[in-house]
Amino acid sequence: MACLECEAPTVSFAVPSEFREYTPESASDVEFCTRCLTLEPAGSSPAQSIDPDFSRVSDSFPESADRAIPLALALGHCTSLATNRSTIESLFREVERAGADPLLAIDRLQRDPSVEPAFDLERRAHQIEQLLY
Repeated sequence: MACLECEAPTVSFAVPSEFREYTPESASDVEFCTRCLTLEPAGSSPAQSIDPDFSRVSDSFPESADRAIPLALALGHCTSLATNRSTIESLFREVERAGADPLLAIDRLQRDPSVEPAFDLERRAHQIEQLLY
């Protein structure tokens, strides 16, 4: 599927039940854009991949679903830090519990020329770091 914002390819994935409250429209399947990092509910076709290929986003994106899914969901909420602060904090903590550093992943995404977020990733990273630490 193509992103509704920038028409880039997306990564489709089924969202584990414990994270559905953090998806648009409480969707059980979502599409995460490989370029602008936006998050949309999956269309009429449910995500078929049990182990989605997040390396399509970037080589620096966590590969394991237990790390990548909460990171993707958190990034999908970064368009508005003010309204999504608690969601982002909760999801970043899940990424950390799974053994990854979300701020390091964001730092690496900032340097990836194929990633062009729909929001100011550098500024969000700085703001999130201040909130969390």
